[in-house]
Amino acid sequence: MPQAYRTLIIDDEKPARSRLLRLLGKYENVFDIIGEAENGEEGLKKTDELKPDLIFLDIQMPGLTGFEMLKQVKHMPKIIFTTAYEEYAIKAFEENSVDYLLKPIEEDRLELSIKKLQKDQKSTNTIDDATLSRILNHIAPSDKAITSIPVKKGDRIFIIKLDDIAFLEAKEKYVFINTMDGHEHLIDFTLTHLEEKLPAHFIRVHRGHIINKDKVKEVQRYFDGRYVLILNDNKNTKIISGASYSKEIKPLIEI
Repeated sequence: MPQAYRTLIIDDEKPARSRLLRLLGKYENVFDIIGEAENGEEGLKKTDELKPDLIFLDIQMPGLTGFEMLKQVKHMPKIIFTTAYEEYAIKAFEENSVDYLLKPIEEDRLELSIKKLQKDQKSTNTIDDATLSRILNHIAPSDKAITSIPVKKGDRIFIIKLDDIAFLEAKEKYVFINTMDGHEHLIDFTLTHLEEKLPAHFIRVHRGHIINKDKVKEVQRYFDGRYVLILNDNKNTKIISGASYSKEIKPLIEI
């Protein structure tokens, strides 16, 4: 019987790691779990120190993303990406013969990955720089701002246009889009990632908030250099800015 893959799980969301650990625990003859990492920096360190045969790698993480981690790693194991990217971007993985699991991970899809691993047991099957670049160019072109944000609900994906968004909010480890009609939608991207991709009229006003400044109808001075921003969405949402974000807000109240 082939030796089990020495496996490292890298994901910033504890529930996602726990779910994957539970699923992999049913296949002890295939996976020997040697550790977990909760961000890209820790994943980089543990990959080079533990030298796993296989890593399950989340793509969108704070600090170093999965792709950024791979650019720095010295020991390159086999990789199965775990991703919440929208369906069209998944084609990039398929076209480059890189395995992936779409979150939330389902057991039947994991079994397909296991079959692929067993079929390619003798192959190195690691990712090279050229493949990594092709996937990056397909998924996250750096020179273009996004025009919409995908929201995954079950097996369906809804596209929310930026003009329909009042603000984005981070609560604990989750990020939500809040639309002008007052609805809230859970998404699979961090505020930091979105801040880099959103056009200039979306501004970070708090560690946990990005607002669409075109939807601000009133600004009130607060204290300690903070402001109360009142939006013109259905809820007339009030957001108190962070003290360190005053320079982002001043252009709203100056001519």
